Amino acid sequence: MKTRVLGAGGPVVSALGLGCMGMSEFYGRGDEQESIAVIHRALDLGVTFLDTADMYGMGHNEELVGRAIRGRRDEVVLATKFGIRREGGTRSVDNSPEYIRAACDASLRRLGVDHIDVYYMHRRDPEVPVEESVGAMAELVREGKVRHLGLSEVSADTLRRAVAVHPIAALQSEYSLFTRGLEREILPAAREAGTALVAYSPISRGLLTGAVPPAEELPDDDFRKHIPRNVGENAAHNAGLVAEVMKIAESAGLTAAQLALAWLLAQGDDVVPIPGTKRIAYLEENVAAADVTLTPEQLGALERAVPADAVRGERYLSMAEVER
Repeated sequence: MKTRVLGAGGPVVSALGLGCMGMSEFYGRGDEQESIAVIHRALDLGVTFLDTADMYGMGHNEELVGRAIRGRRDEVVLATKFGIRREGGTRSVDNSPEYIRAACDASLRRLGVDHIDVYYMHRRDPEVPVEESVGAMAELVREGKVRHLGLSEVSADTLRRAVAVHPIAALQSEYSLFTRGLEREILPAAREAGTALVAYSPISRGLLTGAVPPAEELPDDDFRKHIPRNVGENAAHNAGLVAEVMKIAESAGLTAAQLALAWLLAQGDDVVPIPGTKRIAYLEENVAAADVTLTPEQLGALERAVPADAVRGERYLSMAEVER
């Protein structure tokens, strides 16, 4: 597996990571033993970068990842997140220093480790100055509980303010052929700051594979049932874009997922996609994309097939909580 570096002086990680969220919720029911087998297979294939968060499954996902890496901790660059509180069926964002410290300690316990390699602020609370939050995160680095800091879904201005307090190794944001808005301001700001871009949902929650059923056919516990770009006329329009991607993939001898991941890897050595899956077959398909180098002709064909503003529909029901 090829490797990349998260930020200046950050950890060396596999060129493709593994997002573990779907093993606990959001995409229908999972199987714990199968999920652990996926993580073990990922490590065997050289995938060293594992991504979780305290809110995935209300802590379940961290516990699952912790069990999976037991005895193999030295093979893993472990990333988790704080900031989204889920209590009594409601969600809120908390970036207070007191909560950050408590959340970190709780994550360490659930993961069964003595330090977190990359600790992200999952979402930003605009009521708390980012300098105050990053200052509290920096204290965790000084105490040895955390190695490197990250932010998720923040604006270019927020990132600049954060790096003035402490280096930010990674900015995790949604980035794919279907989600390219960050190319205008956020990605340039990350490069200016020496911060790597960790791309979540790099296959647009599976939509780019063409295998996701229409929203009305998905179960109620599948997140994709409710996202605007997978509903009604938006879904029909976007399916046409996916069909074009699949034609290019077929001509290149790739699956659509592999093509989408190879496109992201071609956007710069500072971009690290973290596709999620709970199936070994999909994991192996994704990992093979790390060895694909697209030609200028193939990249041009993709640009023509899916221009940056071609996709219809927002990626969340509410965009109020992102890009702050």
